[in-house]
Amino acid sequence: MLTIHHLGISQSERIVWLCEELEIDYALKRYERRADNRLAPDDYKALHPMGIAPVITDGDLVLGESGAICDYLCARYDGARLAPGPEDPDFADHRFWFHWSNGTFMTTLMMQLVLAGGGEGNPTSVFVADRSRRSWAMVEARLGQAPFFGGANLTTADIMMVYCLTTSRAFRRTSIDGYPNLRGYLARIGARPAYRRAMAKAEPGMTPLLT
Repeated sequence: MLTIHHLGISQSERIVWLCEELEIDYALKRYERRADNRLAPDDYKALHPMGIAPVITDGDLVLGESGAICDYLCARYDGARLAPGPEDPDFADHRFWFHWSNGTFMTTLMMQLVLAGGGEGNPTSVFVADRSRRSWAMVEARLGQAPFFGGANLTTADIMMVYCLTTSRAFRRTSIDGYPNLRGYLARIGARPAYRRAMAKAEPGMTPLLT
């Protein structure tokens, strides 16, 4: 049985959404963050050597890392429509945004959060702030070119990106008032039945940050 081990308010919401889009049967086990430091509890950390979300189990398999889990589920559970193949005109764009999400965007945002107290004149802070500005500009430009990050249709690139633009953004309180394309995109995502089901299960009682 496929089980999603979901740490509250974490990247593992991506996997719940993916399973809802693919209409996969799965069990959801939700873990609350520790009250003292807001980190994962010990029983979640014990699931995988890295001790971080997301984690799935599927029979004897224990698998971590958002991108790896997305690839696994699409390959294992007939998710080709969310992962365009080489013959698809959107293949390259999908692959770029799928990998850019955690490879560059999330890394930059996390570095910016960590360096927030370093002062605006700190050379590292300046470098990261510039990369962050360029990243947000890329997001806005892309969503002016296509309805979804991967192209014409929703793909796992969107599954990866939306967390960065919503739940993760809440930690930094970043406004998107100056990003009309992004705001329109998030409104479209928020209207998707699978996304609404996923968030209701993953974060019951919490309103997703879609504005």
